[in-house]
Amino acid sequence: MSAHRFDLARIGEGLPVAGAVPELTDAAAEGAVVVLAPPGTGKTTVVPPLVANLVAGRTLVTQPRRVAVRAAARRVASLDGSELGGPVGFTVRGQRAVGRETRLEMLTPGVLLRRLLADATLDGVDAVVLDEIHERSLDSDLLLGMLAEVRQLREDLLVVAMSATLDADAVAGLLQARTVAVPSVLHPLEVEHRPGPARLDARGVTRGFLDHLADVTAEAHARHGADALVFVPGAREVDELVRRLRARTPGTEVLPLHGRLPAAQQDRATAGRGPGDGPRIVVTTALAESSLTVPGVRLVVDAGLSREVRRDRGRDMAGLVTVSASRESIVQRAGRAARQGPGTAVRAFSPTDEARMPARSLPEIATADLTDAALLLSAWGTPGGRGLALWDAPPPEAIAQAMTALREMALTGDDDRPTALGRRVATMPVGVREARALLEGARELGDPRAAAEVVAAVSDDHRAEGADLEGLLRDLRSGRAPGTQRWRRETDRLTRIAGERSTADAAGGGAGTVLALARPERLARRVAEGSRSYLLASGTRAALPEGSTLIGRPWIAVWEVQRAEGRAADGTGAVIRLAAPVTAEEAEHLAGGLLQRRRSVRIDAQGRVVAREESSLGAIVLASTPVPATAADRAPAIAAKLREDGLDVLTWSDAARSLRARLALLHRELGDPWPAVDEATLLARLDDWLGPDLAARPRLEAVDVTTALRRLLPWAEAARLDALVPERLALPGGRSARIDYADGRPVVAVKLQDLMGAQVAPRVVDGRVPVLFHLLSPARRPLAVTDDLASFWAGPYQQVRKEMRGRYPKHAWPEDPHAPR
Repeated sequence: MSAHRFDLARIGEGLPVAGAVPELTDAAAEGAVVVLAPPGTGKTTVVPPLVANLVAGRTLVTQPRRVAVRAAARRVASLDGSELGGPVGFTVRGQRAVGRETRLEMLTPGVLLRRLLADATLDGVDAVVLDEIHERSLDSDLLLGMLAEVRQLREDLLVVAMSATLDADAVAGLLQARTVAVPSVLHPLEVEHRPGPARLDARGVTRGFLDHLADVTAEAHARHGADALVFVPGAREVDELVRRLRARTPGTEVLPLHGRLPAAQQDRATAGRGPGDGPRIVVTTALAESSLTVPGVRLVVDAGLSREVRRDRGRDMAGLVTVSASRESIVQRAGRAARQGPGTAVRAFSPTDEARMPARSLPEIATADLTDAALLLSAWGTPGGRGLALWDAPPPEAIAQAMTALREMALTGDDDRPTALGRRVATMPVGVREARALLEGARELGDPRAAAEVVAAVSDDHRAEGADLEGLLRDLRSGRAPGTQRWRRETDRLTRIAGERSTADAAGGGAGTVLALARPERLARRVAEGSRSYLLASGTRAALPEGSTLIGRPWIAVWEVQRAEGRAADGTGAVIRLAAPVTAEEAEHLAGGLLQRRRSVRIDAQGRVVAREESSLGAIVLASTPVPATAADRAPAIAAKLREDGLDVLTWSDAARSLRARLALLHRELGDPWPAVDEATLLARLDDWLGPDLAARPRLEAVDVTTALRRLLPWAEAARLDALVPERLALPGGRSARIDYADGRPVVAVKLQDLMGAQVAPRVVDGRVPVLFHLLSPARRPLAVTDDLASFWAGPYQQVRKEMRGRYPKHAWPEDPHAPR
């Protein structure tokens, strides 16, 4: 390894972070540092070479996006006076410029994650710098936890986490790190609001708003005569706004900047304008918000929108949606205008819109499909993240769904450890579902390139007419579809990853085969002849777009499905955006663990137990045949009936209702071990209290509910039941009255004369709960309601006595009701 040292004075000249070099050097000696530095202060330029100078081995630096990786590497190499691939190199998906002399390697978090799986000790690496971790990407969050573990094995490994805005205490705690804050040097910033028409509708960003944004940008650019950076949510909006601006600003260079552009176009936008060039406009997504600096910008125009992952857990759908950006984001975007001099930020929305924006965006781990993360965690030896210290734990339901998906794809076993296929997939530079489809698709089709073409098409943001993937592939192969060159490059890369052609195990099939291997739970069957609605194996219903060439296909494999309403969704709540046909035989062959055979039992309208043998592909019933019911079918049939229709299908006697109400009061007042008897709990514990009756009784009507409920009584305390919540209350005259617990408290309805002589209202549950009396006239009409007899006798009784003794002269209305009768 070369002893190349970076000239920090030259590299950091004029950058605020250069003033913190002595403090950063001192902190690095402790093994871990958290650097807080706003965008534009130079942390990405200065800190990596500083760290590289402090260690003997290679320093790895992560940037959240490929364009940011290349831009950062290019800038540091330029300031160092060296060529890319020399002391400074980079690695991103599909592109690598690293040599033997490389001391500083920029890379994406995904690349580093897979290196860790291949070599958990990072042999030859002495430092890792995680930049822009405030963006809370899923890969960066996982890296943070894994590197914290690696540091326990390698005390010599220096780890630096850098961010523009960050919960420093949380990250410092994970890494056991010292925090260094670099102050921002901002020039004056003027903020303007230029609201226009509605920004969003059901289909995304409105055309009217894009027109407004183009007008605002053109006017502001002409007025300020400065390089402008315009923020929109996604690549499609970038391209549409660039087209509008070129029409409105002839002679001005208008450049797009987003992740799907070829590297040369990205580099053109991030390199800054050349000598003699006029002010230009760069239209970008959020990638220029903090992880990437576009030189020379003095004007920022912000749509106030962001593209974020959202998950519909009920329909098992996840995808990017356009939402309002966070207030934290728009502050960072605006700051881009005031890094090199006074600047202006134009916000194309109102102050009211701004006030309604969330303070900050949710971390990706809270909203994303966690299938990729789940396999990485399993391969790391911490299935589901158990035992790994993470910034935020994955949501339990989402990680459980992801782990189930891995088992269904045969990527993990029943112990949640990776299978041989899972171990290979985990290290591949492509998503888990895509990698599995690529490898298994190449085997099924006997042609790695055919599988690679499908995976390349679905991995990018191509749009298929009528959701027809096979039609999209034809257009891509012929060059008619936008993005053909990008698709071909990705197909070549994936073909190399998949390996050589092999037809030995080929089973045939087409694009649908590859999709089904990636998402077997999205195999779907048409719900009815002539319908465009389909039932997915996951249980979700979705509709093909009107006019789709796939309509009429009995089976399809679905890749993309989006939530939708109205006619487009055909009443299903979702629309299929990308799919390919499969045959019924292919669906069953590709379904894997989703293909099941089971016996179902139920109680029919006449109360009889009926049974069927069913075969299903997930939620899709393939065949259902009636078979004779057996004695063993009775219990599951009755249990299923109760869970479907509720406990009211049982015959509840007055004694049973009373016992349930008494137990409910005990559980509320005393808690365990007195059992909860609400509907949900009783249904969940059917075997505990109804178990013997389910098997022994021929019909529901024959079940003795009172006896069954008594099975829930705690054995040691059962003898105290009648003492704690008695069924009857002794009255002063020697009679007794029934206590009604139905309303959640003890109630006794009794003639007023029967309580004369009682000093105070009695209490139940060891004196915790007073009895509520409904006091009645001799004709059993209501007179008063009270749970405080002493107060009643002392006050309201005298008015009742006055009114009642004339109406009922034969009954006693003593002036002193305390005296025994």
